[in-house]
Amino acid sequence: MNRIVLKGHAKDLGDHFIIKRVLPAMEKRSIGPFVFLDHFGPKKMELGNEMVVRSHPHIGLATITFLYNGLIHHRDSLGFSQLIRPYETNWMVAGKGIAHSERSERDPNSDLLEGLQTWIALPKDKEDIEPSFQHIGKAEIPKLEDEKSTIYVLGGEFQNMTSTAVTHSELIYVDIQIKIESSSYSWSINPSYESGIYVSKGKIQVGDRIIQEGELVYFEVGETISFQSLEPSRLMLLGGRPLAERRHIWWNFVSTDQEKIERAKELWAKDLFPKVPDEVDRIPLPEH
Repeated sequence: MNRIVLKGHAKDLGDHFIIKRVLPAMEKRSIGPFVFLDHFGPKKMELGNEMVVRSHPHIGLATITFLYNGLIHHRDSLGFSQLIRPYETNWMVAGKGIAHSERSERDPNSDLLEGLQTWIALPKDKEDIEPSFQHIGKAEIPKLEDEKSTIYVLGGEFQNMTSTAVTHSELIYVDIQIKIESSSYSWSINPSYESGIYVSKGKIQVGDRIIQEGELVYFEVGETISFQSLEPSRLMLLGGRPLAERRHIWWNFVSTDQEKIERAKELWAKDLFPKVPDEVDRIPLPEH
């Protein structure tokens, strides 16, 4: 099998904050409803070297933020002000339009910041729903642990465990920590789902392909997820039912309708999006 493997590429989010962007890619624009995957860090947080993502808009998608290390302060135009810590998730549904900001905070337990942010394209009939926000603490996330691995089900259903996250798309999103090297894993998921495993740390082997840190290996619709760990690793399993329609993506906007993106661009340019309380700075509309 000529298996698809995506390699994260470096991107500057501004102020020299470099991340790995894995999705979208030329080889694969989406996996299930997931249209975007960024791996940020690990980066040492020092005074004057914080992560600052000023107020910016979204439409037509849901964002998921999951941390390995550090603290991030989320603020949005619904009025939510929420710290997110490791093993917690922030689910933000943009729907017809939301603005938010993200800033790192000092963490007494770690001077590193690292995590993943993914975007989910909302179903066509839900692109214009009311925006919403859900924070899920570590104790609320289903966990399965044995001598080989620790698994947290962040979204959807996996191994008879169901996430408490409210989702509008058929998906699976699972944090997997492999504790030992040279062990084999094989899991069946919904046969209508495609999926991928992203290697945040470590190394695994799928068939005759070695998947390195910063790479994502793709599994086709209905395919059993099988791999061997080559060393202790941190993985993210993601996927779901493939999108039925093409998605337009421009900056922070996702839609099946290009006209909706044009309207969102105009609203942000004219400062007519909902405002984020206690945020003065905003990211201007890009020229391109």
